[in-house]
Amino acid sequence: MILVSACLCGINCKYNARNNYNENIYNLLEKGEAIPVCPEQLGGLTTPRACAEIVGGEGKDVLLNKAKVMNKDCLDLTGNFIKGAMETLKIAKALKVEKAILKSNSPSCGRGIIYDGSFSNKKIKGNGVTAELLLQEGIEVITEEDL
Repeated sequence: MILVSACLCGINCKYNARNNYNENIYNLLEKGEAIPVCPEQLGGLTTPRACAEIVGGEGKDVLLNKAKVMNKDCLDLTGNFIKGAMETLKIAKALKVEKAILKSNSPSCGRGIIYDGSFSNKKIKGNGVTAELLLQEGIEVITEEDL
């Protein structure tokens, strides 16, 4: 079983109530090889919601309480993002998942590159909160761009 970002399966769970449909990932779901998750919804956030970015670091810094996840309205969503990452990890462990395909650039799911926290479309090297937690737990994480 492969864990996948729900938005990549066509589920309208993004902050703007849209999705990032990817036919290859949807095909995995149709074949019963993938389980869709949205860490932000699992963390208690609604859809739609204001967009969020990691401020002051990346996912590992959030998990170490050295950075925060803020939305563009300056609301601290760090607790929601950590809760969503932990819930996602519970699902991964329950299903014995060894691989995840997550949405690139996301403050939850991004791997390798995320937005820099300035809400100006600038990107930095780093992982989102969920991607980082899964990696720390030995789960391979790639993005849809790696397919």
